[in-house]
Amino acid sequence: MKIRVATYNIHKGMSYRSHPRVHALKQAIGQFDADVVFLQEVQGKHDRIAEKFGSEANGHRHWPTTAQHEFFAGDERHSVYGMNAVYDHGHHGNALLSNFPIAHWTNTDISDHKYEARGILHCIIETPEQPVHCYVVHLGLFEGSRTRQTQSLIDAVRETAPDNEPVIIAGDFNDWRNTLSDTLRQALGVVEVFDEIGAHPSFGDLVRTLARRQAAVRPARTFPAALPFFRLDRIYVRGFHVETAQVLHGPAWAKLSDHSPIVATLQLN
Repeated sequence: MKIRVATYNIHKGMSYRSHPRVHALKQAIGQFDADVVFLQEVQGKHDRIAEKFGSEANGHRHWPTTAQHEFFAGDERHSVYGMNAVYDHGHHGNALLSNFPIAHWTNTDISDHKYEARGILHCIIETPEQPVHCYVVHLGLFEGSRTRQTQSLIDAVRETAPDNEPVIIAGDFNDWRNTLSDTLRQALGVVEVFDEIGAHPSFGDLVRTLARRQAAVRPARTFPAALPFFRLDRIYVRGFHVETAQVLHGPAWAKLSDHSPIVATLQLN
C-alpha cells in the first residue's frame, strides 16, 4: 500500500509581506495530491486579521470564516488541530489533514519556556491495511529547547506507538545544524525520507566518496522558501519504504510561506 504525505509550515496563512494567502494555500495543498498532510503554524483563530481581511471584496473573502485546518480540509478530508500558542486575539498550532479516518488524537504540550508554545499532535489514522501513527511536530528556536523537546517526542512515540506499528513524524524541527537526526534514528528506528532517496550531493560528499568514506546523510534544504538554504523541515518514517521525496520550491511557492513543503511517497512494509 502506498501513502503520499506532505509537511508544510504555512506561516499562519500569511506571506512574508503580511498578505493573506489562505485561498492560494488551499490550492497548493491540493497540488500535493497527498493522503496525509502535516501542517505547522496553522491559525485556528485571529480576530484582528479576520476583521481586516474577512469582509467580502468583489465576491471573494480573503480570510475564511472557519479555522484554517477546517478550511483546508473542506468536505473531502478529515482534520485535527492541536492548539499550542494562545493570545488575546487568537491562537495557532499544528494540524493534520487526512484522507483516512482519524481514529484517535492527542495534543501534548512540550513548551520549554514561556516565550515559545510548542506541541506534538499525535493522530492514529485508519488505513485499509493497518493503523498508522502520525506525529506533527514544531520544535523551538533554541538548541537546548530542541534537545529537550526531541526527548519528549521520543518518549511520546515509545509510549503510544507499538514497535510493530508504522510511524510518520513530520514537521518543522528548526534543526538547522542537523544535530537531532541521529538521536531519532537510534532511539526510534526511523529514517528521514532523504536518507533513502538522497538529496543532491555536495562537494563535501564527493570528497568523502573519493576518500572511500561514507557521505554525510542530510535532510533537504527548505528555508527560506525564496532560496532554500537551511534544512529545517523533515519527514521521519518507520515501517515504510521511501519511493520518492522532493522539496517544492520556486517563485510561486515563495509567495505562499517562508518554508518550502516536502512531499514523499511511501510504501507500507
